Amino acid sequence: MKEFRRNSMRIWTLIIVLPLFSCSQKQLKVSSFCESLEAVHRIMEDPQWASWDMAPIYDDEGNPHLFVGRWPSDGNWLVNAQIVHAVAESPEGPYEVLDTLFQDDTISYFNPHISKVDDLYVMVYSYKERSFPGIKQRVGLATSASLDGPWEESPYNPVLAPSNIPGSFNCMHASNPSFIQDLEGKFRIYYKTMSDQPDDPHIRTIALAIAENIQGPYVPHQDNPVISYAEHGLDVEDPYNFVYRGKYYMILEDRMDVASTYAGSPVDPDTVRQGGWRPALIYESEDGVNWGKPEIGIQTNAFYFDEPVLRFERAHILWKDGEPDYLFMALARSKTKLGTGAVLKINNWDPK
Repeated sequence: MKEFRRNSMRIWTLIIVLPLFSCSQKQLKVSSFCESLEAVHRIMEDPQWASWDMAPIYDDEGNPHLFVGRWPSDGNWLVNAQIVHAVAESPEGPYEVLDTLFQDDTISYFNPHISKVDDLYVMVYSYKERSFPGIKQRVGLATSASLDGPWEESPYNPVLAPSNIPGSFNCMHASNPSFIQDLEGKFRIYYKTMSDQPDDPHIRTIALAIAENIQGPYVPHQDNPVISYAEHGLDVEDPYNFVYRGKYYMILEDRMDVASTYAGSPVDPDTVRQGGWRPALIYESEDGVNWGKPEIGIQTNAFYFDEPVLRFERAHILWKDGEPDYLFMALARSKTKLGTGAVLKINNWDPK
């Protein structure tokens, strides 16, 4: 009965939602990754906190841990965000917050991403001074031998920062980091950048920086940005990168309906609704630098849950023995309020 209800809900959701994204869905193939996803439920529903970044990892005993960027419900992530550590008995929750890892009276911390390299846990994150709209965002890195800490910040922090060069693609931002060890054994951070160009103000692109050592220094790639739709006045954000079966992958929020451009029906950048209101994109690459045409990576929240289309962003995968096990997402409470997470099961994904 439960499975019948889920399937029935999906059919009715498709009838309602697909016309809204008809161009995107008609031309962009639904990926095998997307087809492997099955809804579970919301998590981190705390009325006192807005939680928006869900970075999961298993410990050596197989217990799920979650690193969460959150802020008080009556606050603002640009002003008073913090990164906390939560645990659960199952990936599906419920999660209990154990402690606060990064919090400061003058700094706002958000966008955690957690990985493990050999016996070392690696966390990258965004941070900025607590002012609104505030000083430009930067990327920090910290390491620990245990998920319970202590965490040691890189001596190179900020490992990535805005260029502050007027007219450059990365003048305004270095944020939303995603860390991987590449196929050559080097270390990469993919991150969001932002321009200050008068004709394309605040256009978000995706850049890459590489280091020989985990701590840094991280050197921006000569071909940056590696993904950009600035020529269309459109952008993407929230990269989640990983290596799987010898290839590089990236999941991105289609913030301004890039999918319609691929469908031959470009949107007006001045009128498009910005944010994760539409299916996310997934890219595949042989080298992690040259990325081709994306496919649909994740459907809207309305496809998976019995609710209207809301902002559904910040994808992170929970890995188990080198295989993708669960997908964690940030999911808005309503059309006007952020604040919870969501879990989806990844069922035997086989990229073809």
